Amino acid sequence: MSLMSVFNISSSAMNAQSVRLNATASNLANSESVSSSEADAYRARQPVFETVINHLTGEVSGVNVTGVVKSEAPIMKQYSPGNPMADKEGYIYRSNVNAMEEMANMISASRSYQNNVEVMNTSKQMLINTLRLGQ
Repeated sequence: MSLMSVFNISSSAMNAQSVRLNATASNLANSESVSSSEADAYRARQPVFETVINHLTGEVSGVNVTGVVKSEAPIMKQYSPGNPMADKEGYIYRSNVNAMEEMANMISASRSYQNNVEVMNTSKQMLINTLRLGQ
């Protein structure tokens, strides 16, 4: 693996973690949202990652976000007849976002992003030191 491919891999991983952080932020922002029907209730979203492999060399060349999927966890149904969002039976439907899981996901994504920044900085320093050998 060349030193330059490290930059491609790290930058694609940083992009993927950025998508993950944005999805987590959206999930946390909607964690307390309510709806008048189960179909309209907010469902947590998670990005799906895929390893990108160079078909010529067989080496890993990055990571790709292939899509964002909605959680299949059940929606919480709560009896609240005074709520303006209540259905005709007096129920509201809360999102299926687990705030604790999302916080852990946010910390993990943030650390992964930071690790990839460190990989890029270290690679840059190695490249600079290699160029200085020729002086």
